[in-house]
Amino acid sequence: MEKIIFFGLVIPIMAYVLYLGGMAIMNGFKSKEANRAEKDEVESDKNSDISDQSINLSEELTKLNDLKEKGIISQEEFEKAKNKLLNN
Repeated sequence: MEKIIFFGLVIPIMAYVLYLGGMAIMNGFKSKEANRAEKDEVESDKNSDISDQSINLSEELTKLNDLKEKGIISQEEFEKAKNKLLNN
């Protein structure tokens, strides 16, 4: 009789504890994956910002060079503007 009561209580309690442990582990994996995805998204945004800045910089330098070649600005003005762009 005592064995029936013991196993009737212990087995369901053990099963519930194992269930809770498994759920905690799975929630940890889901959180880790969500953090990884968020980190990758932030990193890709940062990389796209850097590439956008380099494209804008090259466009500005091209425009300055065109102005210099057309004679609209002098060599000194071109150098000053180029240094200003490169230092920012």
